[in-house]
Amino acid sequence: MAFDGLFTRAMTTELQQIVTGRIAKIHQPNAQEIVMHIRANGKNVKLLFSIHPSYARVHLTEHTIENPSEPPMFCTLLRKHIEGGIIHAITQVDCDRILLFEIHSTNEIGDATVRQLYVEIMGRHSNLLLVDPTTNIIIDALKHLSPLMNRHRTIMPGQPYIAPPQQNKVNPFLGAGDFFNTVRTAQEITQHFAGFSQLHAQEVIVRNEFEQYVSHFATGGEQPTYVEIGQKIYFSPNKLTQFENPIAYPNNSALLDRVFYARAERDRVKQQAGDLERWLQNEISKLHLKSKKLTKDYERATRLDEHQLYGELLMANIYAFQKGATEVTVTNYYTNEEVTIPVSARKTPIENAQQYYTKYNKAKNALIMIQAQLNKTQDDIQYFEMLMQQVEQASPTDIEEIREELAEQGYLKRRILKKKKKNTLATPEKFISSTGIPISVGKNNKQNDALTFKIAKKSDTWLHTKDIPGSHVVIHSDAPDETTLQEAAMLAGYFSKARASSAIPVDYTLIKQVKKPSGAKPGFVIYFEQKTLYVTPDETKVIALKQ
Repeated sequence: MAFDGLFTRAMTTELQQIVTGRIAKIHQPNAQEIVMHIRANGKNVKLLFSIHPSYARVHLTEHTIENPSEPPMFCTLLRKHIEGGIIHAITQVDCDRILLFEIHSTNEIGDATVRQLYVEIMGRHSNLLLVDPTTNIIIDALKHLSPLMNRHRTIMPGQPYIAPPQQNKVNPFLGAGDFFNTVRTAQEITQHFAGFSQLHAQEVIVRNEFEQYVSHFATGGEQPTYVEIGQKIYFSPNKLTQFENPIAYPNNSALLDRVFYARAERDRVKQQAGDLERWLQNEISKLHLKSKKLTKDYERATRLDEHQLYGELLMANIYAFQKGATEVTVTNYYTNEEVTIPVSARKTPIENAQQYYTKYNKAKNALIMIQAQLNKTQDDIQYFEMLMQQVEQASPTDIEEIREELAEQGYLKRRILKKKKKNTLATPEKFISSTGIPISVGKNNKQNDALTFKIAKKSDTWLHTKDIPGSHVVIHSDAPDETTLQEAAMLAGYFSKARASSAIPVDYTLIKQVKKPSGAKPGFVIYFEQKTLYVTPDETKVIALKQ
């Protein structure tokens, strides 16, 4: 990650397009994010502030984030002080990861006011603070810091705003001087110059230039670039010549949407669905334990043939019994081998034989019941594993539909909501193939059933990963081209449990060949006359196909 001081300078330049813009709406989707709707230069844009410890950033975004029904207190305060205000200036504080928004607004009685919004992008110390510049007093902050937590810098309403401590490094935009008269390492560059991360320091060494490279940040960046190598991600407003096959983006905001949105979305889901994930995992563990016990019971019950044989042999050899014996050795007339049969000394030969016949009948009935229980347990495991996969890949709006489904199935109690939710048809996620054909993806069982049996036409093409939990995917066309088919199959692989795998088998057939068995759980179907494709998911392509 490289949202350092240099990236902050490039973002400051890019955000100049919203200076003189009016703040139309303010929302707070969660405890760590603020979204402002701004009308600037004849168009509406969304400005995202995040103080997430791992994904802290500020940029324009194209994505929509679900908002709570009731605005949090900090959101209400921002609406009171700056909603309807004009952004007068956006500046970077020195070369640090701090942006200062100067906002001109009016108070309740119509008097003009000026407010400062400080955005501090500093990992786990990130924060968003509203300050009165006439008194330098903090009106409020997204994250409070009491004197007990930090006696040098208290962040509470009514306290004076104190800037984060200076690092006393050289401003790179003022030139390098004679610093590069000797060969320097990346670590030496980051220690000497303000705003440099290890990534940008290494790029300076690879390029063997400094002033020209740094000057690109002041103009918004040379070319926003993204590189993914294994599990590591690198991004910068400038070209990353130290890596092969970089991906270019039109601007820094689009780049940050690509880098952070999916990760931040997953984090939002974890906050919202942590209890649901734990419950599902617990249920899956209990079902696996139940399956193991049932399997052992089944193995014991399969000895019914032995019980039947012992009963027959005892009846055929009644006169071979000796009074008080605990076992009888007889000849098995099926194999001509001797068999020793345990018997009860307190029972007659006929009673011993009858006991084995009784065991035989019980075992025969038990096999039927255990097999039915095993089948049900395996179905439940498959169902809960499918739900777990859906939760892991869900958006925040999908989680409530999964909870609702579990409540309808009797697994969870219904949540009592302040406002009753209208019964609306579940809405699958929409994509457009590169040839312009619409594709829909069900992100949970409610969406899967609605898509397959209510939204799609009989002539549409239906796709699903072969024998792997995943989403229902529908191509809304009766004659999709090969490119669309491949892209839809890739979406099916991406929205499945095998997302991280390669060469994932994906079945496809017509909607009219997909049936729901009577009494089947949500999301379960059977299908016929399918063909199979093998695909490898590509997240970049998935994002490009998003409508």
